[in-house]
Amino acid sequence: MRSIKRVRTLALAPAFAGILLLAACGSSSSSHSASSHPSMAGMNMNSSTHSTDNTTGNSTDHSTGSSTQHGDEPMYMGDGLAGTDQGYTFAPAGASVAAPGFVFRILGPDGKPVTAFEPEQTKLMHFYLIRSDLSGFQHVHPTMAADGTWTAPTKAAGPGAYRVYAQFIAKGAGGEVVPLVLSEQVTSAGSAPDRPVPAAAASTTVDGYTVTVDSSQLMAGMAMPLKVSISKDGQPVTDLEPYLATYAHLSGFHAGDLAMAHLHPRGGVATTATGGPDLTFEATLPEAGQWRMYLQFQTGGTLHTAAVTLDVR
Repeated sequence: MRSIKRVRTLALAPAFAGILLLAACGSSSSSHSASSHPSMAGMNMNSSTHSTDNTTGNSTDHSTGSSTQHGDEPMYMGDGLAGTDQGYTFAPAGASVAAPGFVFRILGPDGKPVTAFEPEQTKLMHFYLIRSDLSGFQHVHPTMAADGTWTAPTKAAGPGAYRVYAQFIAKGAGGEVVPLVLSEQVTSAGSAPDRPVPAAAASTTVDGYTVTVDSSQLMAGMAMPLKVSISKDGQPVTDLEPYLATYAHLSGFHAGDLAMAHLHPRGGVATTATGGPDLTFEATLPEAGQWRMYLQFQTGGTLHTAAVTLDVR
């Protein structure tokens, strides 16, 4: 078994934290969005080195070596609450969500459906669904037709109010890459009362695994490390399999307004190696308060989804 690579925590310069806060103030809000909450502008950190098959959603990684470094991908720094941002619009085919799929398009600055995308964590599109009480989480990967129509393979959702999110990296007319998260409010037929958000905790269990989270360094509006450790039967788990070119995928949703954050893992993974038990994510959470975090990791070919609530100051 290969030894686990340890990722060195990097200190964040105060100046960069200031840039993040300025970005939050400078973004435009959307008249198309179901929320009036302003989003922070997306930031292009680096260009991507991938080719894509736009009709199937498949991607080919042309980076050198056996690892994918996610620091080489552009990163979105906003809250995901706008339906339109930087000229791009999330255009669902309807205002309700139901199995077996949710249909939508991404419209570009010219009002036409976008068909040119770059992959982010191996996928051209990440689609999320969350209920207003932060339950009912779904994270799926839609496929795109030649005309720019996407179909997300959602499962049946319980009754109530939901929000859907499209996370992608668009290619502009000049070849520039634009990382975005756009969202809209939707409903699922019927009505049911919201359930209280589970209390904040340092650990949670799923499928016999214990996930422990160290969120002590988290501060709203600043890029800080969030450390995760996975164990089973009291023993460290070292057989995490690559999932979306990383050993775990982490996304979070803010109680109240449903702001979304996708937390990027630090470092990459070897394509044939297993990992664990310790993982570190670069966490930039745009707001203080309670966040419901969803960690997805894979062992033995099975995907596990663990949920935990964190308090962010």
